[in-house]
Amino acid sequence: MNGGTWRAVRVLAAATAVGLIAGCGSTIEGSPRAEGASSSGDTEQFTALLEECNAVADEQIAQTVGADAIERGFFGAICRWDAVGANGPVKVTFNWFETGSLDTEKSTGEKLGYTVESSTIQGRKAVVMRPPGDPGACGVTVGSPSAGVVGWWVQFQTGAADPCEAASTLADLTLNLSS
Repeated sequence: MNGGTWRAVRVLAAATAVGLIAGCGSTIEGSPRAEGASSSGDTEQFTALLEECNAVADEQIAQTVGADAIERGFFGAICRWDAVGANGPVKVTFNWFETGSLDTEKSTGEKLGYTVESSTIQGRKAVVMRPPGDPGACGVTVGSPSAGVVGWWVQFQTGAADPCEAASTLADLTLNLSS
């Protein structure tokens, strides 16, 4: 290497060393803790995580779909229940998308080939969706009382009852309980 190259290497090495020393000398506020650990004060914003699944009581869901027995299933981004009663087996799904919109729900339903209709529940705009070839299934999505959208899907395995009526009733109950 020539003299100019060595000089550039030395300048780069010196700048790197100064950067490392400066980084090691900085102060960061707070107390260290292991990854995944939390203190009681840090979780305040998450105290109601998954509480959305309790927007309507299991007993009210069962009554709405005509079930004698209901069992909670998956709870996460969506909430699911399996129920059984005089109308046979029924699957119920609830979602609450805080950043969702009725336009997105409507266009998604249309892309899936669902029959999509506009409706209202308690004066709020809503979308009713029916998948093709499954008369026992229906979804209703309505503008959330706070932000985004809430949706209920009901699927009667035997098609013995009106799933849109049940999904609309569940959406109505959600709005009543949220106000």
